[in-house]
Amino acid sequence: MADSTEKKKKIREPKEVVVIKNTYDYQRMKLDRLMKNPEKPVQLPERPKEKKSTPDTPDFVRNVMGSSAGAGSGEFHVYRHIRRREYARQKHIQIMSEKDKKDEDFRQKIENNQKLAEERTAKKRAKRLKKKELVKAAGKKQKKTTETTSEQESNSSSDEAESMEEEEKQNSGVPEREKSEDVVADK
Repeated sequence: MADSTEKKKKIREPKEVVVIKNTYDYQRMKLDRLMKNPEKPVQLPERPKEKKSTPDTPDFVRNVMGSSAGAGSGEFHVYRHIRRREYARQKHIQIMSEKDKKDEDFRQKIENNQKLAEERTAKKRAKRLKKKELVKAAGKKQKKTTETTSEQESNSSSDEAESMEEEEKQNSGVPEREKSEDVVADK
C-alpha cells in the first residue's frame, strides 16, 4: 500500500518562473512551449464563418393579414411576428446590396489603380528607352566624329608626308650644306 500512495504523490519539479515584460517575451514563451514537443499536433482555430444576418425569412409570406374587422386579439401577435420577419428580410436585402456595391466599388478602384500604375510604368519605360537611344546615338555620333578626326589627321599626316617628299625631291639638287641652312632657317 505504501507503493500505491507513493505513486499518487508525484512530486512535481518546480517550474521556472518567467516574468513577461512585453509582447516579445509572451510570444517567446508560447513558442518555447510549442517547441518542447515538436511531434505534438498544433490546433489552429478556424476562421469564423460569415454569419447570416437574417433568420430564415421566407421570400414569400403565406399568411397575409388584411385590414378586415373582427380580427381577434391573438392575431396581433401573429401580425407582429410577420412584420418582424419582413423587416429583417428587407434589412438583409439592403445590407447585401450595400455589400455588393462596396465590392464593386473596391473592384473598380483596384482596376483604376492598376491602369494608373501601368500608365506610369509605360511612361517611365518610354522615358528610359528614349534616354538609352539618345545615349546610343550620342555614342555613335562621337564614334563617327572620332573616326572623321582620325581620318582627317591621317589625311593631314599623309599630306605632310607628301609635301615633305616633294621638298626632298626639290632639295635633292641643292648641296647638303645649303639643306642644313634651310632647316636651320625653318626653325
